[in-house]
Amino acid sequence: MGSSPSPSTGRSPSTDFGPSTGITVVGGGLAGLTAAITAAEAGARVTLHEAHRTLGGRARTAEGPYAANEGPHALYRRGPHWHWLKQRGLLGPLANPPLREAARFRFHHGGALRRIPPAGLFALARRSAERAPTDVDFLTWATERAGPATARAAAHYVAVALFHHDPGSLSAAFVQERLRRAAALPPEATYPAGGWGGLTARMAGHARNLGVRIETSTRVDTLPDGPVVVATSLDAARRLLKDDGLRWPGGRTVLLDLALRTRRGDPFVVSDLDAPGWLERFTAQDPSLAPAGEQLVQGQIPIGPGTPRAEGLARAEHLLDLGFPGWRERTVWRREALANGRTGAVDPPGTTWRDRPRIDRGGTGVFLAGDQVAAPGVLSEVAFTSGITAASLALKALARISAGGA
Repeated sequence: MGSSPSPSTGRSPSTDFGPSTGITVVGGGLAGLTAAITAAEAGARVTLHEAHRTLGGRARTAEGPYAANEGPHALYRRGPHWHWLKQRGLLGPLANPPLREAARFRFHHGGALRRIPPAGLFALARRSAERAPTDVDFLTWATERAGPATARAAAHYVAVALFHHDPGSLSAAFVQERLRRAAALPPEATYPAGGWGGLTARMAGHARNLGVRIETSTRVDTLPDGPVVVATSLDAARRLLKDDGLRWPGGRTVLLDLALRTRRGDPFVVSDLDAPGWLERFTAQDPSLAPAGEQLVQGQIPIGPGTPRAEGLARAEHLLDLGFPGWRERTVWRREALANGRTGAVDPPGTTWRDRPRIDRGGTGVFLAGDQVAAPGVLSEVAFTSGITAASLALKALARISAGGA
């Protein structure tokens, strides 16, 4: 059970689990697919249930001519899931912006668009996350080292990796880790060509090749027999497991997708340093995401509890006015959404990822996975890491059942 995957196939030497019940995975997002693959590679019989008709969770890519993800997504090269996917041949083609596009990075600061950020922002980003305290908020810690203006700008910049309306109020260690990753040079971010839907399709195909039974449009209301990996949102897990303790703070974010007729000179990114917000022209790195002559722009504007969606949309439109002249007349497609509690975990001061809801639910044969549970990493890395951990624990539970003759 503790053997390592083969470097060439990712498959662990199989274990004879006998005729016992297999492992059930509830949820077909990144965490669920990762858990299913991990369990199947070890020889377990795996069934995956997804309530929607398509797999992917928040990594779904819209159907039709505009391949928009559910919010701006990127795959960080240093993340553990990068190596996991690469080992199994699942990364697929990747897209990165050409240098001429990367140079069109703009910062909204002091009410205007600028080509460079405030002095000191990237110097602050290079500080070690390990030296940032857990029990102090980021704004207090960063202000002591870089001054209030730079600290506020850095807090707003890192919202791209947090989807939270007030990053400065969160744990300094938590925010600093994400600031280092988001501001790394050379950039860590890369993009699955064609959108994240291609990545999840490859993962699903690999799972099926391993024998995983995948059932879509099937909602699980009661727990089946045998080990179960619940790879859903915490809200859905709380209802399924009837456990009111499955709570953790996340972000609340307005998402805006636009297809615009192409105009030369549009920025690649507009990072709002006056308030948390981010616009990204995804066709800069992957023109296939929109028809010829059009470009896909995706934005996320975090808003606080009780703040109306219209306020976030107004801020997004103000950034568009500054960075994308004539965008209203050029718009050929538009989509809006409010992501509430679906943006991953954030850690308040005094907490770390270890304080989030535990993966192992205490000997019940139920294991949690997703991006709001007790696993390390940034954004989707939490889902991958927790999926692998949950599957490994489920395999041990299955081995105990098999050994007992159940």
